[in-house]
Amino acid sequence: MKIHRFIDNFDLSKPELEITGEISKQMALVLKLKVGEKIELSDGTHISAIAYICKIDKKSVLVKIEKINKILKNEKKVHLFCAVLKKENFELVAQKATECGVSKIIPIITERTIKTGINIERLQKIAKEASEQSGRMTVPEISEPIKFLEALETIEGDSVLFDISGSEFTNNYQLKTKNLFIGPEGGWTKKEIELAKQNNFKIATLGPLTLRGETATIIATYLVSNIK
Repeated sequence: MKIHRFIDNFDLSKPELEITGEISKQMALVLKLKVGEKIELSDGTHISAIAYICKIDKKSVLVKIEKINKILKNEKKVHLFCAVLKKENFELVAQKATECGVSKIIPIITERTIKTGINIERLQKIAKEASEQSGRMTVPEISEPIKFLEALETIEGDSVLFDISGSEFTNNYQLKTKNLFIGPEGGWTKKEIELAKQNNFKIATLGPLTLRGETATIIATYLVSNIK
């Protein structure tokens, strides 16, 4: 039987918890959970608990903690710098990058970025739901958009900028990469690629085909986050 997961600032040190607000409504009205069902709770760090429902109604859910699990931290921190994409495409980026395991998403404004505004609150909700669905115990941080030049000034660690003009993406990159840069619909400009090279970026391609930004994001984040 599937165990539903929920992430919030739960105090998992208590033997019993009363859950209220949106999460309790989701449990009672959307998922229609019943007394006796087991659920998994995470406090948003690396601790989760298996609990079972003792009481449930529209306003609150009372659960008892059955088992505490401490999850070993994944030392590979992958930061995704992705140009803001049009329409719902950036929402897809937030969802799928979360499922692939990124630890932080930083929207960036490049020379060819068309859309510059995003709904951070909605993106955070999407990332939280994606974390719960995929079994993650933490939710990636999503920051306010910054300009590409600002990103170059603030990053630390190894970085790869993805562009079809680059060299083939290899295991070498996967083992070391911390920062991934994905461009906008119109691609990176020559100036931006040159600036990246000056900042010791690797310029890499995911293959001979021209990929949409959201597609490149899914492939790149999965490769770097999961393949050793």
